[in-house]
Amino acid sequence: GVKEGAKLVLDGRDLKVNGFESGNFVGPTILTDVRPNMKCYKEEIFGPVLVILSVDTLDEAIEIINANPYGNGTAIFTTNGAIARKFTHEADVGQVGINVPIPVPLPMFSFTGSRGSFLGDYNFYGKAGLNFYTQLKTVTQLWSPEHHSDTAATNFPVMK
Repeated sequence: GVKEGAKLVLDGRDLKVNGFESGNFVGPTILTDVRPNMKCYKEEIFGPVLVILSVDTLDEAIEIINANPYGNGTAIFTTNGAIARKFTHEADVGQVGINVPIPVPLPMFSFTGSRGSFLGDYNFYGKAGLNFYTQLKTVTQLWSPEHHSDTAATNFPVMK
């Protein structure tokens, strides 16, 4: 990503852990200023790598997410329930985190692949597994127009 213009904020290469100097470890890596045409965004990276794209509107974010062939998960941080609802319904991914990073769910929830990130023809994850263990519940919500905003919160809630 750096060769294509992304900014390396945290470099996880060559990680040394005290007491395990001969070990093989992969540290976390964070790339910012990523664009959808970059290899680090277009290809799945299996490891502790966070690529960060910046957009001006919620609709632009959803459009970028849905244009990606993979759809394992995404997250949004917001103080606005209407934005959270819109994001949840319009982002075509297997899992969504609202004010939390992508949650690692129980085995019956989609985690092993969604859309282009799935190999095989059928599995017990996703809808099949969820339907097997689920008693359906109806949730009715009403969001007033004044709750709508095109901006997302950029703060991360911290438990104390």
